[in-house]
Amino acid sequence: MKNHHLCLPAKLINGGIAGIVGVTCVFPIDLAKTRLQNQRSGQQIYKNMMDCLIKTVRSEGYFGIYRGAAVNLTLVTPEKAIKLAANDFFRHQLSQDGARLTVFKEMLAGCCAGMCQVIITTPMEMLKIQMQDAGRLVAQQRVMPSVVPTMKMGGTSTVLSRSYNTTHAPQVVRMSALQITKELLRTKGIMGLYRGLGATLMRDIPFSVVYFPLFAHLHQLGQHSSEHPSVPFYWSFMSGCLAGSIAAVAVSPCDVVKTRLQSLRKGANEEIYKGVVDCVRKIWRKEGPRAFLKGASCRALVIAPLFGIAQVVYFVGVGEFLLGYSPYNIYSA
Repeated sequence: MKNHHLCLPAKLINGGIAGIVGVTCVFPIDLAKTRLQNQRSGQQIYKNMMDCLIKTVRSEGYFGIYRGAAVNLTLVTPEKAIKLAANDFFRHQLSQDGARLTVFKEMLAGCCAGMCQVIITTPMEMLKIQMQDAGRLVAQQRVMPSVVPTMKMGGTSTVLSRSYNTTHAPQVVRMSALQITKELLRTKGIMGLYRGLGATLMRDIPFSVVYFPLFAHLHQLGQHSSEHPSVPFYWSFMSGCLAGSIAAVAVSPCDVVKTRLQSLRKGANEEIYKGVVDCVRKIWRKEGPRAFLKGASCRALVIAPLFGIAQVVYFVGVGEFLLGYSPYNIYSA
């Protein structure tokens, strides 16, 4: 590790800066991922990620692709800070006299970090998904003249225009994150914000179990020797990207289930799920196993730079520099 002294404030600053920079860069892809995961077979409005982004910009303007970003930017700082700091803390606790951790202990540290972060992740994702998916529901209303079950909309969606609007379809009212929070607290209490907690744990714990040990081993490959453990900052970035994308694709089915469970508003003919098992069963039966990989490439494109940036900020030691703990040297060699 970079240093054995656990400087929590510096690590929290690093996590926060990394989260804000990362989210700003990749949020549009994350929005496309949510919309692709939520659309059902036979009701496709978007063909792929680029198609989704182009249609979103056309119908909602440039800032439409950043719908829900405010929630993420507000809560990503504590979320990323908790995740990175918790992993570091548990690795520190599990290491004996600076000895190298076994793979099992690395996975255990990652598992504990994943469990800690859901305190922030679940309500953040819950609110973000409502904001991101609102545009898809509006687009679906425009495309579908009426509630038509099993009608394949994939190839013809661009032909159908706004003139097909109907009074039968309920209008989707766009609400702010604050309004959604107030409504959930009023109707469901605090647990309303933690809907999909089980699915979030199912996604984030395996992700952390895969990501952190994999990153640690990839990062170690960039060391010149055991006497000089520091690595170039670009190696930290590449290690974070590769480990992040592999872990993201590995847990993509859990992310699909989580997105479906946390979406409060449903479009025409869209299933309502009672829980994780019910959701998995219905997706498998109605859409087949391929549905569990919806948005997997988008998720890899989101997570890879997100964690690459995070690890660069972390290993360069921006937080330490700001707090005056260590000299700042981006060209560490």
